[in-house]
Amino acid sequence: MTLGALVDLGLSAEWLTSLPRRLGLDGVTAHVTDVRRAGIACKKVDFTVPPQPHGRHLGRIRKVLEASGAPPEVRERADAAFTAVTAAEAEIHGTTMERVHLHEVGSVDAILDILGSIWGMHELGITRVYCGTLMLGDGFVTAAHGVLPVPAPATLKLLEGLRVRTGPEGAGELVTPTGAALVRVLSSGSTPVEYTPIKSGFGAGTKDPTDRPNVLRIILAEDAPLGAGTRGSEEALTWLATDIDDMTPEHVAAAAESLRDAGALDVTCVTVAMKKGRVGTRIEVLCRAVDSDRLESLLFARTTTLGIRRTGVIRRALERNVRTVSVLGHDVRVKISALPDGRRRAKPEYEDVRLVAEATGRSLQDVTTLANAATERA
Repeated sequence: MTLGALVDLGLSAEWLTSLPRRLGLDGVTAHVTDVRRAGIACKKVDFTVPPQPHGRHLGRIRKVLEASGAPPEVRERADAAFTAVTAAEAEIHGTTMERVHLHEVGSVDAILDILGSIWGMHELGITRVYCGTLMLGDGFVTAAHGVLPVPAPATLKLLEGLRVRTGPEGAGELVTPTGAALVRVLSSGSTPVEYTPIKSGFGAGTKDPTDRPNVLRIILAEDAPLGAGTRGSEEALTWLATDIDDMTPEHVAAAAESLRDAGALDVTCVTVAMKKGRVGTRIEVLCRAVDSDRLESLLFARTTTLGIRRTGVIRRALERNVRTVSVLGHDVRVKISALPDGRRRAKPEYEDVRLVAEATGRSLQDVTTLANAATERA
């Protein structure tokens, strides 16, 4: 349904139908059709999938993502989505992430749904996603582990901290684990009170009830302009910290990377002096409140710590948007932020600068300078 809504917004149908081939999924095809749901014209996306293994481990899915050719930030978010599902399943079943076998979410169509949705938003230039209250549906659903109540346990775990509502009565399952994973890694919070709608797109579900349109609507909207006097946005976050003096630097680095992969907004390692003059490392994790319990559990699991400090903090972030400029015939994304006094600050994305430097033989500094100059002219 997300893919259908993105195609309705302007994502190339040809781009979508070629996705299975680009992922090396032999025999898998994608189809885009025009349908109506309760009188609303929608796009419907279906995948034809030959017999496949029923689910995959996270490591196997990561290999598919690595070989996809998707931009680094797309792969990172897709990886975060599958990691979030794996962590939820591990907690529910009382096992480790390495032993979790993803059934429905590890199937080929779910991989296409998650990677395709995140990549499709990137193709459309969408830089931020907001989500309103989610209607969960009701009743029961049949899954790999039997008949489960709606929402399924993994779905509910992924939705912790988000605004949801049960019903409508008789609707069945309205939020799947795949959809919940997308919301978890993409949503920046509730829908803004004010925004400028540019276009809306509708993606159709398979069912066609008579009492409601079974569609997903995505609204493409414009950010508020970066102007003088902007204060930026404030967000309540959680800060986790622990001091460790009995782990090697390599193991500390591996733990920090696993926390980033699991959805931490920032992970910092600081050298500290501990008891009896011992040199240790403080691991600091900044995360959203809804992710704090999960990341705290991961911090206990991946380090030798016996205790973690937790504090609520307020992060003030500058308003920003992303502009793409041409440098030596290549696209470079530039992040533009607005300072409180109204001045603008531009920073080219490092990965884009690196790729242009490698392709042209120019230095990183040259490409950065050219990108900044192109931004000033735009």
